[in-house]
Amino acid sequence: MFTLAWPWLLLLLPLPLIFYKAKKRQTQAMGGHLQLPGISENRFTTTQRQPPKRQLPLWLVWVLLVFTASRPLWVGDAIELPSKGRDLMLAIDLSGSMQIEDMVFEGKPVDRFTMVKHVMSDFIDRRQGDKLGLILFADHAYLQAPLTQDRRSIAQFLSEAQIGLVGKQTAIGEAIALAVKRFDKAEQSNRVLILLTDGSNNSGAITPDQAAEIAAKRGVTIYTIGVGAEVMERRTLFGKERVNPAVDLDETQLTKLASMTQGRYFRARNAKELEQIYHEIDKLEPTESEQLTYRPQSELFYYPLALALLLNLLFILWRHPLIASKLTKQEAL
Repeated sequence: MFTLAWPWLLLLLPLPLIFYKAKKRQTQAMGGHLQLPGISENRFTTTQRQPPKRQLPLWLVWVLLVFTASRPLWVGDAIELPSKGRDLMLAIDLSGSMQIEDMVFEGKPVDRFTMVKHVMSDFIDRRQGDKLGLILFADHAYLQAPLTQDRRSIAQFLSEAQIGLVGKQTAIGEAIALAVKRFDKAEQSNRVLILLTDGSNNSGAITPDQAAEIAAKRGVTIYTIGVGAEVMERRTLFGKERVNPAVDLDETQLTKLASMTQGRYFRARNAKELEQIYHEIDKLEPTESEQLTYRPQSELFYYPLALALLLNLLFILWRHPLIASKLTKQEAL
């Protein structure tokens, strides 16, 4: 979009005309000019008055200079600036038990991790203004993505993760410790860790309680989510039997970790409950409501300025004695 930064300067456009008329009235009021001895009247008037055609370049130069002074700009489309939010780290369990197909998504049975990826992608998309990071843990915890405002990259990294990528066990303590370490490198903000698992800590060099104590001292709030259905049917040689697929889930420990850091524990037995959990976390850790925008601006003043300089140069050459004499002879003919 084209605009002018100082459009009020266009009011200066008729200024030369005002001065010209004022001078003309002053001359008429004085009743003419004083005739000096030895100076030809025709010589005096021809040097003071110019034909209207020769004044046109000067008018164009003046218009271009005023237009330059008004600072023409080209304003681009609005760009959203990242608002000040919070640092939020996602720690996702990739142990072997996450491939148990005890979840239903869109009417089809799916494994736990597939359901988590689908539901969490919507949660990531809603975190405008926040910095997100991704930790994947199994035998050990690994930083998949540091804290960033690029939500698309986080969602892409999560969708590309595979069960067994980092082992088959569950290192909850290491995941918490790694998140706290990454928070220390960031600026002070609301530090939130969402830890999602379907088991209990059975690997790693640090216990979950030790890691939670460090997190509490560093101001990190932990929201723990236990994933797994309570009842699942499976086929055996003697027919179908109902089992509890989440028997390995240590809800007591996850509740303790959350309470130690002023967080909360949630249980996700199905996709609907997991989605409700993310909406609840949205309420507990809301994003910034104010969104700032920025419109990039490109200066265009040098175009009319260059044209004004070019016209002024041509006008000077036009008034050169040799060129002026030729034009006078042509007008006389």
